Amino acid sequence: MHGSLVSNAKLLSGMTDVPGVEVVLCVPYPYLEQLRQRPAGLALGAQDVSEYAQGAYTGEVSAAMLVDFGCRYVIVGHSERRALFGDDDMSVARKAKAALATGLVPIVCVGETLDERDAGLVHAVIARQLSAVLQLLGSQALGGVVLAYEPIWAIGTGRSASAAQAEEVHAGIRAWLLAHGVQAASIRILYGGSVKPENAAELFSMPSVDGGLVGGASLVADDFMAICRAAATA
Repeated sequence: MHGSLVSNAKLLSGMTDVPGVEVVLCVPYPYLEQLRQRPAGLALGAQDVSEYAQGAYTGEVSAAMLVDFGCRYVIVGHSERRALFGDDDMSVARKAKAALATGLVPIVCVGETLDERDAGLVHAVIARQLSAVLQLLGSQALGGVVLAYEPIWAIGTGRSASAAQAEEVHAGIRAWLLAHGVQAASIRILYGGSVKPENAAELFSMPSVDGGLVGGASLVADDFMAICRAAATA
């Protein structure tokens, strides 16, 4: 929840298309109209979406509304939505289904807390989160989403999972998908946990890491562009 009309314009002035990399800007709802005038080559997304198509759901924003503003992507199940606003595994799955129904690509976030990691439950937690999406979408539709692995203990803390830790989890996610009949080779799995210019190149060099879900570093144009260039090099 960052931004203003003035700061957004300044941020956008420092962003450009990066050949070979798909760059998506996921912004708060009020700024979707402003971002329609973004640099060429940058895709638009939102940070959340309602599971409902329309009706008496005051304050909600539907997938069709996002499409009206030119969105191609939407984040669902971000760890902050899960922790602070009660999004559970099935509501995340319903939001992903609503997004797909309008042609949006959901970026489905999964990940574990520090306690769960310390207890050796990383893969069990992620399997539970993915199972809800698979149950509602089916294996074919699940192949049309983007996944983002968020180690919750590494978000906004300045602490990042090592490249080896990220690779191990990403490879485990792909193995789980394959075991459940999903065309895993075509699914992009992003890493989202304190991605910075300093660690981006190493993270993106991992064979199972397909990109980044960038948080705080995206608020500084030079840092964000450095991360995008690291992805292009990888």
